[in-house]
Amino acid sequence: MTLQVPTLQIADIDLPQEVERLRDLAYDLWWSFNPKASRLFAWIDPEHWRRYHNPVELLINVDPHKWVGLLKDNEFIEAYRQAIGSLDASRGARKFMDDQPGVLPGPVAYFSMEFGLHESLGMYSGGLGVLAGDHCKAASDLGLPLFGVGLLYRSGYFRQTVDIDGFQQHIYPDYDFARLPVQPVQAPSGGPFTVPVDLPGRVVHALVWVARVGGVHVFFLDTDIPLNDPSDRAITGLLYVRGREMRLAQEIVLGVGGVRAIRALGIQPAVWHMNEGHVAMLTLERVRERVMRGEAFHDACASVKRNTVFTTHTPVPAGNEVFALDLVKQHLEPWSRDTGVPTDEVTALGTHEGQFNLTTLSIRLARSTNGVSELHGRVSSGMWKHLWPKETESPIFAITNGVHTETWIGPEMRGYLAKELDPDWGSLLLEPSAWHKLREAPDEGLVAARRAQKERLVRYVRERVRRQSAREGFGPSELRRLETLLDPSALTIGFARRFATYKRAVLLLQDVDRAKALLLDPQRPVQLIFAGKAHPADRAGQEYIRQLAVLSRSELAGKIVFLEDYDIDMARMLVQGVDVWLNTPRKPLEASGTSGQKAAINGALNLSIADGWWAEGYDGENGFLIDGGEATLPEPSAGDSSEDPSVLAALAQMKLEEQQDQLDAQALYRELETRVVPFFFGGKTPGASAEWTRMMKASIATIAPRFSARRMARDYALRVYGPAARD
Repeated sequence: MTLQVPTLQIADIDLPQEVERLRDLAYDLWWSFNPKASRLFAWIDPEHWRRYHNPVELLINVDPHKWVGLLKDNEFIEAYRQAIGSLDASRGARKFMDDQPGVLPGPVAYFSMEFGLHESLGMYSGGLGVLAGDHCKAASDLGLPLFGVGLLYRSGYFRQTVDIDGFQQHIYPDYDFARLPVQPVQAPSGGPFTVPVDLPGRVVHALVWVARVGGVHVFFLDTDIPLNDPSDRAITGLLYVRGREMRLAQEIVLGVGGVRAIRALGIQPAVWHMNEGHVAMLTLERVRERVMRGEAFHDACASVKRNTVFTTHTPVPAGNEVFALDLVKQHLEPWSRDTGVPTDEVTALGTHEGQFNLTTLSIRLARSTNGVSELHGRVSSGMWKHLWPKETESPIFAITNGVHTETWIGPEMRGYLAKELDPDWGSLLLEPSAWHKLREAPDEGLVAARRAQKERLVRYVRERVRRQSAREGFGPSELRRLETLLDPSALTIGFARRFATYKRAVLLLQDVDRAKALLLDPQRPVQLIFAGKAHPADRAGQEYIRQLAVLSRSELAGKIVFLEDYDIDMARMLVQGVDVWLNTPRKPLEASGTSGQKAAINGALNLSIADGWWAEGYDGENGFLIDGGEATLPEPSAGDSSEDPSVLAALAQMKLEEQQDQLDAQALYRELETRVVPFFFGGKTPGASAEWTRMMKASIATIAPRFSARRMARDYALRVYGPAARD
């Protein structure tokens, strides 16, 4: 299936006829993981490209006289033709459909609250959105018929700065959509395409935009348009807004509006995929459609359930979206009016512990529910098993997350794989056995690729810290000293992710003296790079950031660096350049995690708790395991019986977590002291010992294919989408 989506041209882009399809290329995020295409834009204006990485804005601003020289450059013209030819081929890919005839009679509608397709389109906050973006890219690679549905946020997620005292500051951009790689869909009448969404006492209109990723379209809904009251224009203002009414309104616009947009575009999905519970309202809109056609309420629920699938991404209770019942009933009154079904009856589908829980609603109206790692599947089964009272086995299975390899791999590692594995190494991502060839490859090419990517990271960090320090008022002499920040030959450990407390960003620094002994060793230098945002409401997570920022200006300056404003661009630089990727969640609260997979395909070694994907990815030879054992507490004394049981339980949990943190920190230090540091410095050149290179090759060979997004998308197609489409 190939969608034909007419769009409106709103950007002021004037191109010579010889290269007029640069506009087409700029609006297709396929360029973001195709080096030939991205180099083409860098060729046009290197400085602008280095700064913004946004081809739409580049083409708007390019000096018209620049085309005179470019059109005379035969190499540029040939590069342009090759890029356009590859783009067209990507849109026509049908390999999966050709190899699996009949699996999917129609497309998959993939709904997600956020999509991390590229840093130039900031409609994401972190892992969930980046996973959704990688899912879409892999679907395009496979020729899998899938399209995405999300919201277009005027201010996206916040941009982070960290002040001189280490406190996180929140800056909300005001995006000019005309300068982003997204276009408004054109209505049959020729104007903008909008859909109505019923909210209490009024109808809100959502403008539909589209971004393209090769053969995949992602539709975004936007309420910030003149048709709406100013109070409703703000619905799509911020990603993960704190106010509960506004958050519920967002999720209704996404679920209800998304379904209505699909219907109005004439698309008939074979399967509806809910990527986390935020999008669950799509099920109620589909039930409403059927009831309005005369189907009984419970029959309509059963019909919707047959081709709806749900992926849960969190074992953390706070990660499951809940709302007060009265608020939900108020917002479902238009739904109840249309269907004649009392609000109490429909809210019962999602009621859990006295609140309306979107995970509960999703599970009850989906034919299957999956977690995102094997361990997460088991944990989620325990959390939600009460919803399957007759089940005796784990009701929630797992499809482990993977990453879009071409997006995250560095240029030198691309070259290494092309030489040592296959020029078309991407075609081998579904053939794990082929990757074992790397184990016998010479060390020199791998070591050289790693060194080049690490040196680029060091330059990147120096520039970022220089800009941050200049903003804080550092003088020229102090800024010049930053030219030697970080040692390219030191063991460089990276930690970058959302700063939720359960991820324990400061675990390595729990014993400051032991950490200093590692970091300040002049013979075997170690340095740490941290990055990540804490949610504006997460004070504890922000305190972790403050502690790290303060340490980065202490005697450990130069040994600890905190980079502000973590985004996809920074993530690429980090995973491509660090030697070791550190992951220290409090088990089993990490559903999957994918940053370590991105680092592994670049030759970095994981140093991680056996949680999420690492619990199944670690094999004893492809990285390092932090194993502190399991904390246990003594039985409560008889004197405790007079205390409030809930208080006692909370205190016991705190003590258990403290003990587990201590055990895991000690295990982390042992692993660093006895294995990681000695292996890295075990040869004549740091990072080039026989032991280290052997482990790097084992890491790439075992992790790159097994944890690729292509494998993930294929598994969804065969294990989830196909059965749902045929039911």
